[in-house]
Amino acid sequence: MMRSFFKLIVLFILGTVCHWAGATGFSYMGLSVNMMLIFSVALCTILKPELGYPVAFLSGLFLDFFGTKLFGNNAFSFTVAACIVYNLRERFDFDSIFPQMMTVFGLTCLVGILNSILLLWFTASAMWPGILGLLGGALVGALFSPVIFWLVRRWWLGNSSKRH
Repeated sequence: MMRSFFKLIVLFILGTVCHWAGATGFSYMGLSVNMMLIFSVALCTILKPELGYPVAFLSGLFLDFFGTKLFGNNAFSFTVAACIVYNLRERFDFDSIFPQMMTVFGLTCLVGILNSILLLWFTASAMWPGILGLLGGALVGALFSPVIFWLVRRWWLGNSSKRH
């Protein structure tokens, strides 16, 4: 139990650093890249729902603490993304690169749109990265997803293939 907690902490820190680097580096190009979402999705593909939903929720909540937008929107949208991943998990082989990339691309678009809608509904303001920023960020995230999925699987599972 303690070992799993340690692994989650390390992956969370790695996800945070990657998110910060990706959000900062790609913002100069006008792209909205959400690396924390990719780490959450990768974890949901290998964790049981009892652990995956809280991980996704807390990852989104962590981003909400440092955001200037509506508090709770990332926690909600990451949890919705986790629900989608758990519904797709039996249909898709997330060991393969194509399902990883397509899922990350689709969920990045969904989370971006959902966050914008929530902001509009609850604050009557709009913070839209633009369709090119959203699609470009989703494409960059999809391209990085195989590496992140591999890192998460390698660190969490090691050489075994059982889900936790």
